[in-house]
Amino acid sequence: MKLFWIGCGGFAGAVLRYLVSGWAQQSSGSAAFPYGTLAVNVLGCLLIGGLSYLADARGMFSAETRLFVFVGLLGGFTTFSTFGNETLNLLRDGELLIASLNVTTNVVLCLVAVWAGRAGAFAIWR
Repeated sequence: MKLFWIGCGGFAGAVLRYLVSGWAQQSSGSAAFPYGTLAVNVLGCLLIGGLSYLADARGMFSAETRLFVFVGLLGGFTTFSTFGNETLNLLRDGELLIASLNVTTNVVLCLVAVWAGRAGAFAIWR
């Protein structure tokens, strides 16, 4: 049953990643910087921050729901593997500045988003 919930969440997360990433990349109008990946990483971190607060501090999720949401859905939605591949491709193509900007922007914004998600959930549900 655990694998079923993870698989269902992973399917939904991957489909959402495809849709959100494609929309963000197309909306940016840029082909040089991977805005789609940045968007799903930041959004995924914001969601995991808020939801992990609710799970940890409020006990709001069953074990099955945690597997579905955290391992499956958000695991399928966030794209750090894609982030790593895109960054290496930028380095391979000699785009050191864009690769460095990609790494710095993803790490800083995602850390801030996790904090903001937890702080927002705390403020709403304290």
